[in-house]
Amino acid sequence: MKPLKSNHLILAFSFFLILNVSAFAQLSSSQIDSLVVDAMDKFKVAGTAVAIVKDGKIIYEKGFGVISKTTHVKVNEHTNFAIASNSKAFTTTALALLVEDGKIKWTDKVVDHIPEFKMYNAYVTENFNIQDLLTHRSGLGLGVGDLMFFPDGSDFTMADLLSSFQYFKPVSAFRTQFDYDNLLYLVAGELIARKSGVTWEEFITTRIFEPLNMDSSYAGLNLIPDTSNLALPHSTASGDFVVLPSFKEMMNGSAGGIYANVNDISQWMLVQLNQGKYGENLENQLFTLESQHEMWTIHTTTEVNRNPRYNSHFAGYGLGWDLTDKKGNMIVSHTGGLPGMLSRTVLIPDLNVGIVVLTNTEPGGAGVFMAVSRTIVDGYLGLDDFHWTDKFYDYFSQNEAEGDAVIKQVWETVNLNKKVKINESDYLGVYKDNWFGKMEVFKKDGKLWLKSYKSPKLNGQLQFYKANTFAIKWEYQDMNADAFVMFSLDENGMAQSIKMKGISPNIDFSFDFHDLDLQRVSKD
Repeated sequence: MKPLKSNHLILAFSFFLILNVSAFAQLSSSQIDSLVVDAMDKFKVAGTAVAIVKDGKIIYEKGFGVISKTTHVKVNEHTNFAIASNSKAFTTTALALLVEDGKIKWTDKVVDHIPEFKMYNAYVTENFNIQDLLTHRSGLGLGVGDLMFFPDGSDFTMADLLSSFQYFKPVSAFRTQFDYDNLLYLVAGELIARKSGVTWEEFITTRIFEPLNMDSSYAGLNLIPDTSNLALPHSTASGDFVVLPSFKEMMNGSAGGIYANVNDISQWMLVQLNQGKYGENLENQLFTLESQHEMWTIHTTTEVNRNPRYNSHFAGYGLGWDLTDKKGNMIVSHTGGLPGMLSRTVLIPDLNVGIVVLTNTEPGGAGVFMAVSRTIVDGYLGLDDFHWTDKFYDYFSQNEAEGDAVIKQVWETVNLNKKVKINESDYLGVYKDNWFGKMEVFKKDGKLWLKSYKSPKLNGQLQFYKANTFAIKWEYQDMNADAFVMFSLDENGMAQSIKMKGISPNIDFSFDFHDLDLQRVSKD
């Protein structure tokens, strides 16, 4: 439901690239085929789909690999993938349509439409507007509160979410810093439902999918009537392909709930490139040019990639889109990431080009969508063949190895300290965080365990690490989310509170264990 943590690493990585200015022509279909196959092989990805639109037409669309390593059904241009945070631009477009309908204004205060919305102080609550829901400038930290839906299967409600923001601690002043956020997009989805009178899912379907003939796209997993051509997520964290269950959205899909295919996404890219117009002769208008300008205007600045290869001058976030320039051309893009589902959409309006890459394997999908999209974009920009696949492979491999080394050291320490005697009864009891609810330390089969009351997949054995810290390996292993559990003790050695943080330096930012402040509320 977000851009990958690796995107920040990709930006840092780009600073160290060496410029090569020899010309590189636009890729042919056969060259794209070879590019995708090579990237999938190197990054170990089960399935991929790619489409390119140019000058109002689909000029390339193709599937590669399989939707599942169990069934071996082939991916094609109509195979649906979870597009994750690429859904955010649909949410901002939905809000643009409500603006055009006269039902809201971009600068309306959120509390005027959702009175129970409450932020971390009165000033921010009173001044938080609709654009603030969409621009990652709330003052709260990266991925704050994402534990409400990561992993999936929790039972948090919209009421829980709307009351949660008052308990988070800001990391920057309001509207001064970019920190990616998913929860506020869920609030945007709720606002759409309240102002339109229908659910976010129904609004997206009737106001966007149906006019654009995106007939095989769905605003939620539960809306897909036939899953025979649905790509399943995979993980290669253990070395082999493991098929994962499809991620189940909660509350609404406004932050990342859409399932679509490259044929349908091509229609979405075309309406963006045609400034809201669609139809055989562009006789229809989905949204106005004014709305597009609003969505494609930087509202929050981000760090510019200073690599001379692209000669970029600006970077920022619009409404549901990342915005920058490369070689004098505006680049409009977004990534998406859910367990085993990684994607990227790139538009070059000045060249009337759009590219989408959908994948179904983690972690390798990030390497594929970056290598493939970057290479194709470079071709249109007239840049040299930079061998992105090899460069990203080396970079991601090194990053993964460094993270694995940290994890290995932690569990080696756990094994060395297995015989350390601790008074387990000092830790037993129920602990409560104001926004996440209760977690309990209890005995199971003679061992210490920790479980969440509202997010049942977060449960696992507590294993002593050192001092007052334990390591937990969750039963949930779809993503690398194992964590440190750090107890604070009173003068008698009795645990009073818990703080947590991820073990791996590469943990996905949505596992925001560090935002928890669990205080003991009862002793076992």
